[in-house]
Amino acid sequence: MSPDTQLFLDRWHRIVAERDLAALREILAADVSMGAPPYWPKLEGRDLVCHLLGIIIHTIEDFSYRREWSSGAELALEFTGRVKGLDLQGIDLITLNAENQVANLDVLMRPLNGVTALRDVVAPQMAEFLARSS
Repeated sequence: MSPDTQLFLDRWHRIVAERDLAALREILAADVSMGAPPYWPKLEGRDLVCHLLGIIIHTIEDFSYRREWSSGAELALEFTGRVKGLDLQGIDLITLNAENQVANLDVLMRPLNGVTALRDVVAPQMAEFLARSS
């Protein structure tokens, strides 16, 4: 793993552990895109992605990363957590840009009941954010 990638990972883990949304915003590219389990179209832009990740960071309990893989600017981070008493397991697939910021984040998650519970918490907050933003 390159020193830049390791630096990014160290920052990412600290940001998630501390729920530091200001620092999260700094490591997202302005044109970041995100694929999230309940949405087929990609979410685009720093404001939208940062808001969604902020909701998720504050919703998932007992969140922890288990394993990591990297290849150049591509990362895969396996995680576990709980929402509304239901277990979650997933993988964050991250692509970094030349500035060592997140250019793309795809989140894959299971099982369906955990994903559904997470969506039920996140969807109303995202709808409110989108209504205020338009």
